[in-house]
Amino acid sequence: MNPDVPSLEMLRSLNELAAFNRWCGIEVAQADVGSVVIEMPWREEVGQYVGFMHAGVVGALIDTACGYAAATVAGSKLLASHFSVNCLRPAVGDRFIAKARVVKPGKSQIFTSCELYGRAAGKEVLVATGETLLSVVSK
Repeated sequence: MNPDVPSLEMLRSLNELAAFNRWCGIEVAQADVGSVVIEMPWREEVGQYVGFMHAGVVGALIDTACGYAAATVAGSKLLASHFSVNCLRPAVGDRFIAKARVVKPGKSQIFTSCELYGRAAGKEVLVATGETLLSVVSK
């Protein structure tokens, strides 16, 4: 195992270092080479004026999941250089699950994609998709 590439436990430790992730309640649920699943419980504080999850938090979940997926192949020295989000329907649920994967790894850039689901009454509904381009930062 490459010590520069984070394992599930290392990603969980990295996640705990991010104050925003702790505040949101983001948890790293699964990690494998090239893929990650993160989860977050609903919190009233992340809602917008109608009560749906704020699009900024939707983007943050997608960005975070994509960054962690990229870290499983390139290590944690990464910086998002571009990301896009497609909000497909209102983000509602008691829990949100972001499933990200590496689409194309490279030496200096890593392309990732993500699907974000809202879970309510045990049923997952796709609420958003996104893509992130991450740059590998030299050590």
